[in-house]
Amino acid sequence: MFKPVARFAAESLRYSAELILPPVCVSCAAPVTRHNLLCAKCWGGLVPITAPYCGRLGIPLPGYDGSGPHLSVQGFADPPIFDRARAACVYGGVIRKLVVRFKFEDRHEPLPLFLRLMRDAGRDLLADADIIVPVPLHRFRLLQRRFNQSALLAQGLSRASGVPASVMALKRTKRTKAQVGLQHDARRANVAEAFAISADRRRAVAGKRVLLVDDVITTGATANACAAALLAAGARAVDVLAVALVWRGAPAFLDEGEDVL
Repeated sequence: MFKPVARFAAESLRYSAELILPPVCVSCAAPVTRHNLLCAKCWGGLVPITAPYCGRLGIPLPGYDGSGPHLSVQGFADPPIFDRARAACVYGGVIRKLVVRFKFEDRHEPLPLFLRLMRDAGRDLLADADIIVPVPLHRFRLLQRRFNQSALLAQGLSRASGVPASVMALKRTKRTKAQVGLQHDARRANVAEAFAISADRRRAVAGKRVLLVDDVITTGATANACAAALLAAGARAVDVLAVALVWRGAPAFLDEGEDVL
């Protein structure tokens, strides 16, 4: 009896809210049918990452026509410390604009969209995960931004999936310089030993399969450094899930613009 009443009340509130504040596209502000959606044009500007893709790195493999998981040349030649990485979209275009707004402009309208995309892309990772842990910010960077975008993503995924999240398990112990403009080896050196698990949080990850969450995977250097710290603390395995992934084979129309990663 109470569930239909609660649903009716929720729908009535939603309808009233949409009369006061009509839903618009979270990218271009064109009218849409529901809040937290993209219009058809902006949706067409996304490049979702679907099979076939590298089973380790999650990068698209457009030339592979096999039906099972496949390892890319990059994943074979330089395997990561983490087990599997997945991302919802190729970085660039519409998804880049939304990530920049979210990360640097304190605009949280894209968050529900990001969470839906990540749940779809990381369905298998979420099913296997024992705990969700975000990539942390250094405390000085956190003071500047006032929030950790990866922590918001981790908390949202936890609520949607039921997998517990520990936003304080992983700490950034070294104030690294920005990764902008750094090549792969320089990025790896920059974040080497920059993360750790505090003694009181080790029990949270020991023996667990950890799902590490970030907004964008660029070279995988940060994810590798985080995975090393988690494994050293006793984690059984580490997977990585992000909104977007930088891919050299991205379509030309995905003009990434200025690198802000």
